[in-house]
Amino acid sequence: MLSKTSTQIINALIELAKLPEGQCEGARCIAKRIKAPPNYLGKVLQSLCYRKIVVSQRGLGGGFRLNRDPKQITLYEVVEPIDNVSLWSECALGLKKCSDDSPCAAHHRWKVVRNTYYKFLRTTSIADLVR
Repeated sequence: MLSKTSTQIINALIELAKLPEGQCEGARCIAKRIKAPPNYLGKVLQSLCYRKIVVSQRGLGGGFRLNRDPKQITLYEVVEPIDNVSLWSECALGLKKCSDDSPCAAHHRWKVVRNTYYKFLRTTSIADLVR
């Protein structure tokens, strides 16, 4: 259900969460551990800087580190900008006039799955995934 990019960035954030507080890690080192392309991972991590999820630091001892406690970073906030899961509110069958008042054949079943998935993303933090 998650894109490859979302899976990689979640795994990268898990690696950052394992670091001692204040320590940075380079994108290449993280990429090697999670088996991701280093240049691509670096760009995606940089995009998380704009959203204040991570901080980047240049120079010796530089790299990336979490900007907040991993308990405060939900999967939803990481995944939504990449996978646009909020768009899943549309009809599962692609109908334009599907709603609780006028449901398609899949509406009620899809709603349960969608809401369960949303709940998982909103209530699971990066800290929950650190082993």
